[in-house]
Amino acid sequence: MKILFLGDVMGRAGRAAITEHLPELRKSWRLDFVVVNGENATNGMGLSAPHARLLLEAGADVVTLGDHAFDQKDMLAFCATEPRIIRPLNFSRSAPGMGARVFDAPQGRKVLVCQVLGQVFMKRPFDDPFSAVDTVLRQYPMGGQVQASLVDMHCEATSEKMAMGHYCDGRASIVVGTHTHVPTADAMILPSGTAYQTDAGMCGDYNSVIGMEKAEPLRRFITGMPKDRFTPAADPATLSGLYVETDDRTGRANRVEMVRHGGRLSAAGPA
Repeated sequence: MKILFLGDVMGRAGRAAITEHLPELRKSWRLDFVVVNGENATNGMGLSAPHARLLLEAGADVVTLGDHAFDQKDMLAFCATEPRIIRPLNFSRSAPGMGARVFDAPQGRKVLVCQVLGQVFMKRPFDDPFSAVDTVLRQYPMGGQVQASLVDMHCEATSEKMAMGHYCDGRASIVVGTHTHVPTADAMILPSGTAYQTDAGMCGDYNSVIGMEKAEPLRRFITGMPKDRFTPAADPATLSGLYVETDDRTGRANRVEMVRHGGRLSAAGPA
């Protein structure tokens, strides 16, 4: 199966890049399944229902969220009624929506998508992500009920993301990190067959400070004093993420490539 994961969509520029490029990529790369992290797509802070619909209509099969999942209040109701939205699995049990779900893919295949929040350096404590993921992966083993599975590990610490990758090795097809907006150069297939990248990066304007216009973040770093709100950078965005090919029989990855498409970081994609 050919699977594309795209990292945090950042503001208007990120949304524009998704709508412009994703339909073309689905066709030219013959993608079977696409997952997009959309939690910063609305003004860099959360995801609104209209913007979630836009990402889905552009070609995302699933949209994952993150620690800003419900910053846009209409997502509380939308997440409960739209099964293609996945919020963090280890949120409060009273949170609407689901943190893991099995989706249909072409030719009768099934794909599990799961998202968890890390605990290290995060603003508030969440439930243990490792036990949460373990429960889901035991319920949906690869080569059994699902032909592929993807874990979106949304957190700050690279060590925690790497630990999750090794914890899931051989039990998930893909473990990919999100949240920091900076792509890492460590895409690999782990020893037991799980495709891994510490952070997919963002779908946003890289002439920025993690997707925000530079002036205000620089002012705060230099002076320690805020003046204005952060504003998402608006130049053409780069789609950043991970392309993976999996074996339908075992669910293991047999090919992995970093994706940098359009904008400032563009590079050749899958041949």
